Amino acid sequence: MAPWQLIILFAGCFAGGITIFFTKGNNTRRLKLILSFSGAYLFAITILHLIPEVYIEGDRYIGLFVLGGFLFQVLLEQYSQGIEHGHMHSHPHGHHSFPFGIILSLCLHALLEGMPLSGGHRNELVFGIALHHVPAAFALGSLLLERHISRKSILVIIFVFALMTPAGYLLSNLISNSSSVTISAYFPRMMGIVIGIFLHISTTILFESSVDHHFNRKKLLAVLAGTAIALLSFLV
Repeated sequence: MAPWQLIILFAGCFAGGITIFFTKGNNTRRLKLILSFSGAYLFAITILHLIPEVYIEGDRYIGLFVLGGFLFQVLLEQYSQGIEHGHMHSHPHGHHSFPFGIILSLCLHALLEGMPLSGGHRNELVFGIALHHVPAAFALGSLLLERHISRKSILVIIFVFALMTPAGYLLSNLISNSSSVTISAYFPRMMGIVIGIFLHISTTILFESSVDHHFNRKKLLAVLAGTAIALLSFLV
């Protein structure tokens, strides 16, 4: 994996998180457009690139891992409150406790997404992960700011979260290189888990990013743009 890909994975997430310090007012509409674009791109690359690649290996149990990844994401969201797909929840009654469960589940989620990258997957996966981490990090930063966490602590937490996906890649690569038993045979199954996670996140984004569940013109254009870019990378 090229160093620039690791930089993109880290920088996209970190930039998304620290944006909360430079924005004013209600950014809900702008965030929803970013979510719509990233959700459409993530869904399209999953359908066009990732699913065909794992099934070409001929493993009849891949579907179980895809389903397992989907259900695992459902479980994670009980603790993360949906921040993976940019959901922000306000607490009007002064609930300022430190969100340990949310942070741990997000870090685990990001770590898992990075592990299949050592299997040599193409740029589409890197861009897909980086894109959906931008609104996730923004939502996490907003939540921490709302809980009256200090700016220094927020920066540290966002920094750690941004490191998780590169760390997942490095951990998987380290195990693969140092183990007497190669784990390369398990990369398709690891990717199956990530596909399940992506399917859950992308469909949730597309179906829940508007209150009335109707596409407006800007959202539709964002979805079409995300799909078109994924389709272009598939055809070229």
